[in-house]
Amino acid sequence: MALIKSISGIRGTIGGVPGENLTPLDLVKYTAAFAAFLAETNNSKIVVGRDGRMSGKMVSDICVSTLVACGFHVIDLGITTTPTVEIAVKNEKAAGGIILTASHNPKEWNALKLLNAEGEFLNNADGLKVLKIAESENFVFQQVTNLGKVEVKSAYLDFHIDAVCQYPLVDVEAISKSKFKIVVDAINSSGALYVPALLKKLGVKEVIVINGEINGKFDHNPEPLPKHLTALSNEVVSQKASLGIAVDPDVDRLCFVCEDGSMFGEEYTLVAVADYILSKRKGNTVSNLSSTKSLKEVTQLHGGQYFPSAVGEVNVVAKMKEVNAVIGGEGNGGIIVPDFHYGRDALIGIALFLTHLAHSKKSIKKFRGNFPDYFISKNKITLSKEVDVPQLFNKIKEKYKNNPTNTEDGLKIEFGTDWVHLRTSNTEPIIRIYSESNFETTAENIAKKIMQDINESM
Repeated sequence: MALIKSISGIRGTIGGVPGENLTPLDLVKYTAAFAAFLAETNNSKIVVGRDGRMSGKMVSDICVSTLVACGFHVIDLGITTTPTVEIAVKNEKAAGGIILTASHNPKEWNALKLLNAEGEFLNNADGLKVLKIAESENFVFQQVTNLGKVEVKSAYLDFHIDAVCQYPLVDVEAISKSKFKIVVDAINSSGALYVPALLKKLGVKEVIVINGEINGKFDHNPEPLPKHLTALSNEVVSQKASLGIAVDPDVDRLCFVCEDGSMFGEEYTLVAVADYILSKRKGNTVSNLSSTKSLKEVTQLHGGQYFPSAVGEVNVVAKMKEVNAVIGGEGNGGIIVPDFHYGRDALIGIALFLTHLAHSKKSIKKFRGNFPDYFISKNKITLSKEVDVPQLFNKIKEKYKNNPTNTEDGLKIEFGTDWVHLRTSNTEPIIRIYSESNFETTAENIAKKIMQDINESM
């Protein structure tokens, strides 16, 4: 498995051969390169945090020690969430930050996600600078009198949760009065600390946590997709709960389960939150090209304008700034509230969703009926190193030359009101194939046909 170096960070499986996997040597190399990149800012403070992965402490120890060797003052948050690190970077006035998480990837993986001084992911140009420094090994370690130091700070859990509860559009009183009973799937990571603490602060008295032991062994595949959330669905029904909440290991993705165990739909996490935000603040919205068309429809109903972006948080954020969006995110359950911070944040997403649900005075199943019922089929094909992806996409584009296409990010093909989006992943050696239609079987058939086309063209 080659290391994956992209706008989503330096990611790989732990162990193996340096340069092919994420080994201790690679961790030192890329951490030192990032330190050299930040050294140009003349700010030696950096924030580091990690999720609950099995390799987390080992990876953190290496990265923190490397930063100390480079002369940095490290603010170590320990086990935390991606959005918490993003918030801390800005609050600490740090030069940048490193989040040690492979997000939705399985337990064998870990990664370095790199943040700038705004607590936002590096753009492509800055990311390339870091990679260039790493490849040239153009970094210098400090002499003993100039070594950095480590400051452990555990207060950011409360800082983040307090900020969520004080956000103007979060109605703690309405949530508390609704007397929700909620089951949380914390996927054996930092969500086990943060989500129950948030719900308690929001006045939710009945919270049941499954997979709450922070051991990184991940009871199921950590990507919060329906096929991985059967235990959560069963527990919601068994407990006669109001709803279920699932997050990924670093708590920047979010989805909900209805009281009957059915999925609310991760695509509709953003749609529901946007519907609430737009009812209070008129404006524009942004989501990536692989997200449901429902957001566009909801935005237009509220008198706003919808804009698509390339996939990847940094791309969504850039487009949101460009069009001055009041809400944005990704169809994978990523919510970005710009006046809170420019990053996907499941915690603010939970609070806003529960506020909207409380105000509706409906069950979550009936609340789901407020939004269109489109279907997205999400599939993937594993790539070998020999595949020429641009050539492959050109073949597919030529085959469907009579259909409207978009090549801003991979290849998106429209079939009337239906669509399919093909793109290489930023985080795995795969092609993702997402298709949407008014009918589930149609969406699946479109995906199957395109996957057949891909296999025949490889």
